[in-house]
Amino acid sequence: MVILKNFINIFYIPELFKKVLFTLGVLIIYRLGTHIPVIGVDIAALQEIMQQSKGLGGFFGYLDLFSGGTLRQCTLFALGMGPYITASIMMQFLGFSIPALEQLLKEGEYGRKVVNQYTRYLAILVSIFQSSGIIYLLQRNNLILDSSLSFYFMFIFSLTVGSIFLMWLGEQISLFGLGNGSSMIIFAGIVSSFPQDVWKTIYSVFYLESMSGFIALALLGFFLAAAACIVFLEKGERKIPVQYTRRVVGNRVYGGQSTYIPFKINTPGVMPVIFTGVILNIPMFIASLLAQRFPIFNVITENLERAGAIHTVLEFILIIAFSYFYTSIIYNPEELADNIKKSGGFIPGIRPGRKTAEFFNYILTRIGLVGAIYLALLAIAPNLLYKLVYMPFFLTGTALLIVVGVAMDTAAQLEAYLIEHRYEGFLTYGRMKMRGAR
Repeated sequence: MVILKNFINIFYIPELFKKVLFTLGVLIIYRLGTHIPVIGVDIAALQEIMQQSKGLGGFFGYLDLFSGGTLRQCTLFALGMGPYITASIMMQFLGFSIPALEQLLKEGEYGRKVVNQYTRYLAILVSIFQSSGIIYLLQRNNLILDSSLSFYFMFIFSLTVGSIFLMWLGEQISLFGLGNGSSMIIFAGIVSSFPQDVWKTIYSVFYLESMSGFIALALLGFFLAAAACIVFLEKGERKIPVQYTRRVVGNRVYGGQSTYIPFKINTPGVMPVIFTGVILNIPMFIASLLAQRFPIFNVITENLERAGAIHTVLEFILIIAFSYFYTSIIYNPEELADNIKKSGGFIPGIRPGRKTAEFFNYILTRIGLVGAIYLALLAIAPNLLYKLVYMPFFLTGTALLIVVGVAMDTAAQLEAYLIEHRYEGFLTYGRMKMRGAR
């Protein structure tokens, strides 16, 4: 009841209320677009193939999860945010290897705008490549009703435009709404399948009797416990105390206060999980293309199936690698130590300068390892569970992490807005402090 009252507080802040409405409006447009089909595809046969857990069905099923079921229906947004995220990953790697891009990234707001524009151009090329690969797979499996050249062009054009429009919608959320636009759209796509998953479970328990009620309750408990674990660990942080020396300038005294630098257990958030999902799509996609012409690649495709042994091992390793990679982007120990030294600060017991940088690197390495293992284990745990018991739906650990992580980030932004306007907050108990509160 108290949380409901605090939720109503949102409506007392016009700016926040507009952001919430704008975000919901964009997500509604996105969900409407997921029901616009691309003509010329045998949808029934495509869905039948996607019921398979191996080969082409497994690859399409993996992509379909993060597109919110749009690939299953072969709709305008069938590519989802995949091309844009893939392009973002490529640009980040290129930023470390190409000096010109690295220099742009250091030029502040102007440099970021230029790099973002390059990312958009690259996302268009990735969209064309992925849509061309999809239509090739559909054609090789006799799922195309029209084999004319004009249809091929319209199919690629439609999926590419849909992907670009979705990228634009995500940017609008980031500018005028709540949260990161790309993450919000991925979040909406995953959550949209939850009602259908619940219905499948109920139908399997009470009608098909292919699943016991005890197993269903155990699965519910497992996913709730996993979500609680994510929330608990996402709040964990290591506080590094910083002491600032006292300086006298004229008649004023500056410094002398103590503060701290918070290092979260999971510094990069859900980005390593999203990056891993995109990277794993690449060998699956290429193997699916080659398997149509060279049967030997069917073995690779089957071994890379979702929840498979090789897929699980690769997912575990890549999440750990991307966690360290993304942490290195967020924190630069040398730069952080230098900034503290210039501000007249120091860590008690640690010499300023190089020793402080080494200390930061030591802390980030060990905290990063804990956070990376936590991310990786939570990501692969549902995959292992899927192999042990029958599940009428497939919710990956990656999807669960994205859903909980994005929900927490959005709640934190709402909390910040409410506190800024002297409200008690979105998730805290108490009454509003502003006049006119109820």
